[in-house]
Amino acid sequence: MDINFPLILLLLVVVTGVIWLFDALFLARGRKAAKGQPVQEPVVVEYAKSFFPVLAIVFVLRSFVVEPFQIPSASMDPTLEVGDFILVNKYAYGLRLPVSRTKVVDIGEPKRGDVMVFFPPHMNETYYIKRVVGLPGDEIRVENNQLYVNGEAMPQEFIRFDTQNPGRELMWETLDGHRHLAAKQQRPGPYGNIRTVTVPEGYYFMMGDNRDNSLDSRKWGFVPEKDIVGKAFAIWMHWDKLLSLPSFSRVGGID
Repeated sequence: MDINFPLILLLLVVVTGVIWLFDALFLARGRKAAKGQPVQEPVVVEYAKSFFPVLAIVFVLRSFVVEPFQIPSASMDPTLEVGDFILVNKYAYGLRLPVSRTKVVDIGEPKRGDVMVFFPPHMNETYYIKRVVGLPGDEIRVENNQLYVNGEAMPQEFIRFDTQNPGRELMWETLDGHRHLAAKQQRPGPYGNIRTVTVPEGYYFMMGDNRDNSLDSRKWGFVPEKDIVGKAFAIWMHWDKLLSLPSFSRVGGID
């Protein structure tokens, strides 16, 4: 079961803030200190006053500036590996209200090649991360793991075969001049061929860089603009397993 962390954080901010405010307006004046002793506040008030500023700052930063995520699957390999900790720009595509996701300030729009975090249409409370390959109005087709946008093949440049995964080749793919790493099997999987589809207005077509190991728009369809979370822009740590040591060897920007 997925936890709605933004809602929990909002409730904690509201509860601690209300306790602090109620105490300041109605209870604090009635407390009297023993002679020579400081005024003793109730424990719940002490905790509220201590946690409210911290929770409020985290809430604002996480909701409107930047949010950390951990990569849980190999769908974006080789660009992002399982265990990568990434940062997501929350205002790149406009400021949105937390919880309701309503856009209140329009700043920018996704571009082809962006790595984007969003809520997929079939799991509206689960964060997904994929690459934007289709914008509103685009015609998308996949043929033998070759991506076509508006009838034009997106350039692919072979790098080498993956020694850890026989039959898989690593490549450079270019979308609108944006070059990024990708991987594909020599024999395309179930989603290595799809007929031409047109991206509706207000929607985006998403694909994982690990083309034969990614459930994406080829499976569950288009992503609505209202379900965008933000743009992934940096790796800040890699922590593969709980009992292993964190690594900073992969720190850097996300192409």
